[in-house]
Amino acid sequence: MPKQSKEPCKKEACDIQACLSKNNFLPQKCRRVIELLQSCCEKCEYNSTHCGSVSDLLKQKPK
Repeated sequence: MPKQSKEPCKKEACDIQACLSKNNFLPQKCRRVIELLQSCCEKCEYNSTHCGSVSDLLKQKPK
């Protein structure tokens, strides 16, 4: 049985950083990867240090 990572959403958080870097740090251009992080955080019940900032990123999404 695979051991669960201590930081289950690290990959998604890194993907967001890469996307933001490529897109002038505009969260609206990285909506898909932000949503992937949110989904990961929901699955792990926010038991990852990388989930702390997802709510701030989601607030910046265009309506």
